[in-house]
Parts: sequence; structure tokens; C-alpha cells
Amino acid sequence: MAEQWNYLMDMDGVLVHEEHPIPGSGEFVAELTANGIPFLVLTNNSIYTPRDLRARLSRTGLEVPESAIWTSALATARFLDSQRPGGSAFVIGEAGLTTALHEVGYVLTDRDPDYVVLGETRTYSFTAITKAIRLVEEGAKFIATNPDATGPSREGSLPATGSIAALIERATGREPYYVGKPNPLMMRSALRALGAHSENTLMIGDRMDTDVRAGLEAGLRTILVLTGISADSTAELYPYRPTRVLKSIADLVGNSGDPFPA
Repeated sequence: MAEQWNYLMDMDGVLVHEEHPIPGSGEFVAELTANGIPFLVLTNNSIYTPRDLRARLSRTGLEVPESAIWTSALATARFLDSQRPGGSAFVIGEAGLTTALHEVGYVLTDRDPDYVVLGETRTYSFTAITKAIRLVEEGAKFIATNPDATGPSREGSLPATGSIAALIERATGREPYYVGKPNPLMMRSALRALGAHSENTLMIGDRMDTDVRAGLEAGLRTILVLTGISADSTAELYPYRPTRVLKSIADLVGNSGDPFPA
């Protein structure tokens, strides 16, 4: 058994559900913090900055430090900085994405950018999408923060990054490179941010197709919780399995030091 486990956790469906804390999540985060166990909360949502998300979680009663939040926007900025330092991008997205790109020294422009970077927003503009299509046609590389096709709202599903990326891909014939889950690049960038290794890090998520798959492909142990979109039978639908299936993150309270008992 590893001397100490590090934790990567999805946010929606693991810690919170529709702006409400999942029972046991606050106790688990408090236990990790009290015991000095390193952790990061991961989200494919690129709308918000870590500071925004910390405040949103705090309003639900979850105290997660800004430094312990890792978004697809941060992973995308880190990836672009490694590919083309000091580059330029035309961005469709919100402050979470534009701030992350500014922080790595990127210039945001609609004139001959190196990249078109598509993130999530609640107000997709037909004009901006048209501009993105023309820039990709003119040679800009196409990047998307994550492949999620829809996002939740109180009224029902909303089109998300994956749906708009499919529109641009259909118009241009250019497939985007997706940085967020299930791309294991998101996991590896989170591991680097945490200063951790895959051998003693686990991923907790509520989705087999993103959380568990990304964890497996990055060499992590994985835990599927059933407080999000997955049911008891969900794991059986896939050709891979999580290391453990738990009803809730509450099942780990008191066991954070040994999440895989014999």
C-alpha cells in the first residue's frame, strides 16, 4: 500500500449536485485538509476561474482552497504554453478561460491567431462561431477545452463545448483537440500541479466515460460514486472497470488514508 494517497476528485456529482453539497462531501474535504492529504478538485467546466469556483463552493458549505481547484481552462492554458509559448488565440468562452490564457502570456485576438480556442459559455454567439469557422479555415489550429456535449441547467440541458465544437468541425472539416477529460492530459497536468505521481493517486468521479476512463488512461486507481449520473449497473456497460464503486464520497470519510482496504 502507498504511504500516502493523493486525491483527484470531480466536482459535479461527487462533491456537489445542482449547487447543493452531497452529504459527506464537506466532512471528506475537511478530513483531507486536517490530515495534510494533497488533493485537487477537477472540473471540465471552463466558465469560472478557481477563485470563482472556491466562492461558489464556499456558499454551499464546502471550503476548498483556490489552489486546490483545477479546471479544463487551466489545463488548456498549460497545454498551449507548452506547445507555443507566448502565442495568440481567438477565444470563445468566459473569464475562466480568458484569465487562464492571459496568465500564461497569451494574446487574445481575432486577427491571424495561432489557435481558435473553444470553451464553455452560456451565451454562444453565432457571430463568434462564424468567426471561429473562418479562422480555422484560414489555418488557425482548433482546440476545445472539453468534449462535453451538454451541460445542466434548472430548465434542462444546455448545448456545451462538445456540441459547438461539432458544429465548427462539420463546417471546416477540422477536428478539434480536446484537452479536458477523458483526455489523460488533463490528469497528467493535474498531477504536475499537485506534485504527485500516478502510483499513489486516485481519481474519484461519477462518470465512467470521462472520470474513470481518464483516470485509468493516466495510470491512476479509480473510484466511481453513484451520486451523479451513474447507477449500480453503469460500470457493467463499459469494457473497463473502476477500482472501486461506492454509493457516495461519504463512504470514504474516516478512510481517506486507506481507500482500498484489503
